[in-house]
Amino acid sequence: MKHLKEVDAVTTELREALAGAGVVLPSLRPDPVSIAHRYNPPLVELGRCSMEVARQLTVALTGQSRVGHDA
Repeated sequence: MKHLKEVDAVTTELREALAGAGVVLPSLRPDPVSIAHRYNPPLVELGRCSMEVARQLTVALTGQSRVGHDA
């Protein structure tokens, strides 16, 4: 179960880092299908998000301001 603890920790770290940048991905979670796989480490599911959240994520990753974007 080492991978289960690890994917939970990584998911929590990512959630906190995104929140620090003002971004919330509501569907962020460990991927349950990949957790059941025996040979590959589990995946983190980022999930779906609104266009506004996608814009916030882009700004957080690029450091660009929102000037010029339609809200």
